[in-house]
Amino acid sequence: MDKNRFLLYSTVFLIMGLSNAVIPVLPEIVAGNHSTYGAFASSLLFSGYFIGALITMLPFGFLSDRYDRLKFVVLAIFLTLISGITLLLTENLYILVIARLVEGSACGAFFPVAYALLSEYEARTRYIGEFNFLLNAGLAVGVALAGYLAGWYIKGGIILFTGIASILSVAGISLLAGRSRSEKVRVNDTISKPDLNRIASHFTNLNYLRIWIITFLLLGLTGVIIAFYPDYSQDFLSKTALGLSIAALYLSAMVSNIVVGRMNLNYNYMIRAGILIAVAGTLVAIHHPVLGFTLIGIGSGTGIIGLPVAVSHMNIERGLAMGIFNTYTYAGLGLMPLFAGTFLGILGFEAIFVVSAILLFMSFFLRDSLKSED
Repeated sequence: MDKNRFLLYSTVFLIMGLSNAVIPVLPEIVAGNHSTYGAFASSLLFSGYFIGALITMLPFGFLSDRYDRLKFVVLAIFLTLISGITLLLTENLYILVIARLVEGSACGAFFPVAYALLSEYEARTRYIGEFNFLLNAGLAVGVALAGYLAGWYIKGGIILFTGIASILSVAGISLLAGRSRSEKVRVNDTISKPDLNRIASHFTNLNYLRIWIITFLLLGLTGVIIAFYPDYSQDFLSKTALGLSIAALYLSAMVSNIVVGRMNLNYNYMIRAGILIAVAGTLVAIHHPVLGFTLIGIGSGTGIIGLPVAVSHMNIERGLAMGIFNTYTYAGLGLMPLFAGTFLGILGFEAIFVVSAILLFMSFFLRDSLKSED
């Protein structure tokens, strides 16, 4: 494995691990602010990460087409390190929220660049599969270790991943310093002013709209299930069973990332299979959580390999394209549960799950317009 790919793999595990290491201990982290702000303090700290990622994906994706992409990876590691240190040292809610915004910005600096770099390899499908495996592994390990280490120290998980960030910072700087001139790739020698009209057109271009819609709905469906299932299942599912169900989603996604990534399938097969399996999993999960969550993990894990491969075929600068892709990814995760929540009082949980599944299923029939660009 070359050093660049190793750094990408290590960094995605780090960023996802730290992002989820905060989740199990949110009540304790904001305890000093709870009497003043109530439960809003926890939701603000939770959402800060997604807000930071959403507002920085496009700018960093655009810049990565003009500057050395590997520098953005190292920047993401530094931002993660700064965020981790801040989360450890303060209990002030405003500073904690800023730290989460910085952590989200690290995500924004990293993911468009990482997918752009991996899509340049000949074995890009396999490498994107391995990358997504480590993404899900980071999420699973982060939340698990944070809960386990909380018995020793409430911020033990944050300490662990902050320590990893410090090691990767040194490794990243060493890698940058040790590269030869020929390895210091710049896509463009000069940075141009962003053409906002052109960038906006990529968001709505009919040739690309199918991929953007599927990305939003597939990741959004996963967000809806994870966000609402704990409340939906509280009368018939124990916390242990709920934890096992969610773990099944992560584990099945990890397995599909590796297996499907090595099958050398056309991206359209992966996307369509992912849609059908995720839709089936959502319907099954209404009454059979472990099996349903397993299918959702397989579906989302399969689709999230095919989608960035499809994006790599678009006639858009690679960094910008991946920036748009990740913007739709985080928009789906963050906004679709919010939209669904506004109808929760009217429809109820089961209807929300069914409607979300139907919306994703309808995207199966959208026409692919990228074939001529393969």
